[in-house]
Amino acid sequence: MLRVGARIGVAGFGLIVALTCLVSRNAMATDNEICNVAADVSLGLEDYPKAIASHLKLVHSQPNNALAHYHLGFAYGMVGRVNEEVAEYLTASRLGLRNWDLFLNLGLAYLGQREAGPAIEALETAARLGPQHFEAHYNLALAYEGGGRPAEALREIAASRRLAPDDRDAANTNAIICVENGDTACAQGIWSQLVRLAPEYAPAGENLSILNRSVALGKRRWLNTVAQNDDTSNSFAVDAQPEIARSSGIWSK
Repeated sequence: MLRVGARIGVAGFGLIVALTCLVSRNAMATDNEICNVAADVSLGLEDYPKAIASHLKLVHSQPNNALAHYHLGFAYGMVGRVNEEVAEYLTASRLGLRNWDLFLNLGLAYLGQREAGPAIEALETAARLGPQHFEAHYNLALAYEGGGRPAEALREIAASRRLAPDDRDAANTNAIICVENGDTACAQGIWSQLVRLAPEYAPAGENLSILNRSVALGKRRWLNTVAQNDDTSNSFAVDAQPEIARSSGIWSK
């Protein structure tokens, strides 16, 4: 059972971001994930108000039913009642539920609230419990990025791309994280390939243009500095690499 996450921006130097938490829109359950048939029918039909009412009755009569608390939290999340959503997920976890998607959805709820620390903790658990799931690594990368941990973000976005090599949003995110790590060549390579293979994917072209302008501006500033220095300074500066603008910590969408 996977929750649809909100669109989340990524820190960068004005980069266009087309990032969604890439999870299923449907509240699906297998036979061993049904806490109560009648209650879960409403959840499966996406009748969330009815699902909330049904699951509230269920948890009142079965307070130790971890799966019922999870499903109630899911229904709360789908109608925007995030505080109650998180509370039910935490109850399900406390009662011993270890579904990878429980922690994915908990992490997404925290991400939507811009709570990077708790989001990272939840999504690390999701990735540990479900390492074969693209969504866990992708959203963990976003959480690391938001928490100012670009090296870890790069590791997780690489893991997500190994699982879903054709996903454009993951590639775009990979390039943004490369920039945050100071690797503009990596970012240029990824965006250039995206532009070539998927010209209709607008963020790649726009981000590549922004990056190229930033690199060109950095080179001009570097050359001006070299021209103003004496010969000794020039011999040192010639080995330097021009830097583009780094993240200001402002999130853009």
